[in-house]
Amino acid sequence: MKTALIAINHSTSHNCSSSRNVTILLWYWPFGRSFNLIGDVCWDLYRIPHCRLVDQRSLFPSADVVVFHNTELALGRQKLPFDLPRPQGQRWAWMSLEASNNKRKLRQYANIFNMTITYRRDADITVPYGELLPKEAEGHLVEEVPLNKSFLVCWVVSNYMSRHKRSKFYKDLNATVPVKVYGHWTNTPLPSSSLLPTISRCYFYLAFENSVAKDYITEKLWRNAYQGGAVPVVLGPSLGDYKAVAPPHSFIHVDEFASVKDLGKYLQQLAEDKKRYSEYFSWKHEWRVKLYTDWRERLCKICSQYNCLPQEKVYSNLEAWVNANNT
Repeated sequence: MKTALIAINHSTSHNCSSSRNVTILLWYWPFGRSFNLIGDVCWDLYRIPHCRLVDQRSLFPSADVVVFHNTELALGRQKLPFDLPRPQGQRWAWMSLEASNNKRKLRQYANIFNMTITYRRDADITVPYGELLPKEAEGHLVEEVPLNKSFLVCWVVSNYMSRHKRSKFYKDLNATVPVKVYGHWTNTPLPSSSLLPTISRCYFYLAFENSVAKDYITEKLWRNAYQGGAVPVVLGPSLGDYKAVAPPHSFIHVDEFASVKDLGKYLQQLAEDKKRYSEYFSWKHEWRVKLYTDWRERLCKICSQYNCLPQEKVYSNLEAWVNANNT
């Protein structure tokens, strides 16, 4: 188990790092929320060498990579700098953490971008919401399975839309087994300090994605379920996408059941069998969850893979790549 996941999560070696300083220019901070870039940020925070992370547009002529965030492009908050002479060899990167079926106006970006930065495993720079790292031999205690369970199934949702696949599935499941729902939708918002303690009191957590797209697996799995101490019931990309990044027997995919009723019955039986239930947490002996929440870490990752990226790559049809292989 461990070897397979390491190969996926750590396929990029330090041999990809550049031996010279690589300048990464972020053209516009995602959602307008900036981070401190004083000092050698990539080295000081993440031990990534030879990486200069900047946000001053005046440095455009000397930047090796210029990163543009899709949301601001789509909303018109930023425009591509076609008025500036683009230095030879400079790479433009398209970055997005939104599900691909939320992308708009991508057709206009044909033959512009050289690099993709997204949660997808086939992106040039893969920036997942979370991943599993092997535990050190010492220094990481094995977490006990929380025993203070009060509810069979829980769900935290604020952005509830009846057209979403997850909404219909929730309704069908709630008709079979009781589902305790938190969030703005039910006027029971949870402060961040209460989120994981609340989830820990549930046997199962609905890690349901609001969009179904290739590799789109968010903090609903990594933080809410895995760190919250509940077994995740997942709805999102294919079973294969989950198996590629998560340990075997650590989650329950809705596609594994012929009907919602069958799933509900399985959850009830599993909660009553403490031994079988605890087996869903055996991965914690070998693995720990790492969350990615800082844009600086995602951007610094470019430098650690810079030398392994194709020199002359151009996305002739970015829209087709983004929409490819969606589940």
